Amino acid sequence: MRLLVFAVPLLILLLNWLWPLPLPLAGKLVAAVLIVVVAFYHQWCRLSSGSVLVAEMPRPLIILFNWAFGTLLFLALLQLGLDLAAAVRALVAGHWVAVGTAPRVVIAVVAGALAAWGVASAIRVPPIRDVTVTLPGLDPALDGYCLVQLSDLHVTRLFPARWVAQVVARVNAARPDMIVVTGDFIDGSVAMRRQDVAGLAALQAPDGVFGVPGNHEYVFDYGAWMAALENLGIQMLLNRHVVVARATPEPARLVIAGVTDRAAAHYGEAPHDLEAALAGCPPHVPIILLDHQPGDARKAARMGVALQLSGHTHGGMLYGLDRLVARGNDGFVSGLYRVSNGRGGSMALYVSNGTGLWPGFALRLGIPPEITRFHLKAAR
Repeated sequence: MRLLVFAVPLLILLLNWLWPLPLPLAGKLVAAVLIVVVAFYHQWCRLSSGSVLVAEMPRPLIILFNWAFGTLLFLALLQLGLDLAAAVRALVAGHWVAVGTAPRVVIAVVAGALAAWGVASAIRVPPIRDVTVTLPGLDPALDGYCLVQLSDLHVTRLFPARWVAQVVARVNAARPDMIVVTGDFIDGSVAMRRQDVAGLAALQAPDGVFGVPGNHEYVFDYGAWMAALENLGIQMLLNRHVVVARATPEPARLVIAGVTDRAAAHYGEAPHDLEAALAGCPPHVPIILLDHQPGDARKAARMGVALQLSGHTHGGMLYGLDRLVARGNDGFVSGLYRVSNGRGGSMALYVSNGTGLWPGFALRLGIPPEITRFHLKAAR
């Protein structure tokens, strides 16, 4: 299936776009080789690091590969559109209608421009996105509580130490009461990423920094990464919860809970266990749940969670593709949702577009990255 997914666009490019161009045979052969080299980008990643998830190459080369790979993708789609348009015209006219050179050149320029825009959007330091959420049961003393969510950092050579430092500075400038990271911190081993993730130790919030693993942490020595992240001052909530209390005239409390990722059991690690995470939670105290993937949100709502924070989907990355990504995540892909708890109320679910992105396909069109700042409001 994977071979088919890559082979069809490649054949469209080679046979329907490149071959009809009025170029000398030598030029077509050189272009064909370049197209094939770019199409096998993920194999070059595997050769560079041992995993298709990690591109251990200079950052400019990763950016170039992502631009070229995106260009090929958009060009294949646009060429398919040209071919379908020509087929429709041929049916109407009653004779074959050839696609000229000019349209092929135009779609190549458009594809390159779209890919450049997509890569630039993906690798920038994200802006702060403000979201207000009303939590039933929130103590009035905590009205206006500020929580910042990071998600899907994917710290790599594409998102290195300098980018991490800029993200951390932007988060700290938001003056949060609490910071959470909802998984996929990295791609690569601790040895590969140690210097790049070190900047996360500078995250500052009076009520602490909390995190949960994403599916990518399990690929790269999960145990070593959990220890490394704890050493950076990030409290990893692995199927457990913490009660945060504020010393106001009367104690005001929040529960922050977290679960391991759905992928955990596949790697022989402690499986995703919401029951364990919520066991012993004090009654009538709002629960904020960190779960990397949003697919179990309906269960969390039924179990009394007030707010679930997730990531994983990257918002779908490309406008239109988000609908397909939603189908694989129980309909949840980006932004704020209200999920029924089955008792006449609802849980707020927020799915982050992600702060970074997997470097194997670092493009965003219409789905910007984000650092999310939540303003919690007490129900009145």
